[in-house]
Amino acid sequence: MNTTGTMNSIALHASGLHLGYERAPVVHDVSVSITPGRVTALIGPNGSGKSTVLRSLARLHPISSGEVTIASAGSSSPTPALSAREFARTVTLLSQSRPHPSGLSVREIVAFGRHPHRRRFASLTDADRAAIDQALELTGTDSMAERSVDQLSGGELQRVWLATCLAQETGVLLLDEPTNHLDLRYQAEILDLMRDLADDHGTAVGVVLHDLNHAASVADDIVLLSQGRVRSTGTCEEVFTAEVLTEVYGLPIRTHVDEDTGMVRIEALPRRLRRTLAAAS
Repeated sequence: MNTTGTMNSIALHASGLHLGYERAPVVHDVSVSITPGRVTALIGPNGSGKSTVLRSLARLHPISSGEVTIASAGSSSPTPALSAREFARTVTLLSQSRPHPSGLSVREIVAFGRHPHRRRFASLTDADRAAIDQALELTGTDSMAERSVDQLSGGELQRVWLATCLAQETGVLLLDEPTNHLDLRYQAEILDLMRDLADDHGTAVGVVLHDLNHAASVADDIVLLSQGRVRSTGTCEEVFTAEVLTEVYGLPIRTHVDEDTGMVRIEALPRRLRRTLAAAS
């Protein structure tokens, strides 16, 4: 990632978003801010509107009403409207649905991330190659750089697409369930990478996560969505309460603070355990 700070002071703000598919509204009056140096996690049950909100932030889903603005950190004035190329130099999204390329090497795929910075048909510059190398290194895909993507597992390909986003060198990074298809080791590495990008590079990170413990381990700010509306927003400690989570997810949930890590941990109680506890009481 760019360490000069020229792009990594960008904040992305959404205010009063109303979103839908055709004539069916699915998101109602949602506001969220993705700010430099912080990880903001959008969580909630299936169908709560998380991914739709994220896609609207990336200009990939039309907005029925409300607005999305980009501003330099600390500035109260939004940046003037950006062209598609300018926007792609500022915001990037790792989506769930991506093409499955064939016949290309990992390095060639990651080089796609440099397109917003290049003139049409221009060769890679030294700056392009440096950004590609750094993205490969950050995602642990440098050892497979010359391999064909046809030889990769789903988890490996997931990291390659993340490297492509990092090569884009934007100040705002949006990720839609980036730990999908990854084993435990790479789940932890992706979460660590998000934290490093925010802490070390000042990147504004917005991420949709299903795993609440992943969100608790990585996020500074939580936005909990339920039925297309914001049910709660704040820190992990403020949002991850047993009462709120039980209400939103529709089953008994317990929370506690881990004594060793100081992190909130969330535990859904399966039916069998609920019966055991009820019998014991």
